Amino acid sequence: MSAPDDLLAAARAARAHAHAPYSGFAVGAAVRGASGRVYSGCNVENAAYPEGLCAEATAIGACVTAGETRIVEALVVADSKFPVTPCGACRQRLREFAADEAPIHAADAEGIVATFPLGSLLPHSFGPSHLTPASRKPAP
Repeated sequence: MSAPDDLLAAARAARAHAHAPYSGFAVGAAVRGASGRVYSGCNVENAAYPEGLCAEATAIGACVTAGETRIVEALVVADSKFPVTPCGACRQRLREFAADEAPIHAADAEGIVATFPLGSLLPHSFGPSHLTPASRKPAP
């Protein structure tokens, strides 16, 4: 399997385990760490709606739990007529671990439809570099 075919396969497999009893919208995601390993996740809904987890968040959690802190590529898939891209919150979550150039693949039921650099999905983003001492202005 070639990249991002392995991401698509992992995201589809994760999607099969989604817990989406309220929306019926099962989502799978996969991220590739800097090591080349693939980590996947699915959405996990909760009756208290704000407490649910997006598939991207669970995939990122698996990646970080395994000790990786750099994501070089990601993919999101749902059984949809349209390609699925990460929500705004997940774009910011990806930004924490991925560079602006990292490819984010959007897939529908048939496969990968589009690929976007993360920076185009989250332009002018706020990230870890904004919190380094060198980026702070001295207090007046």
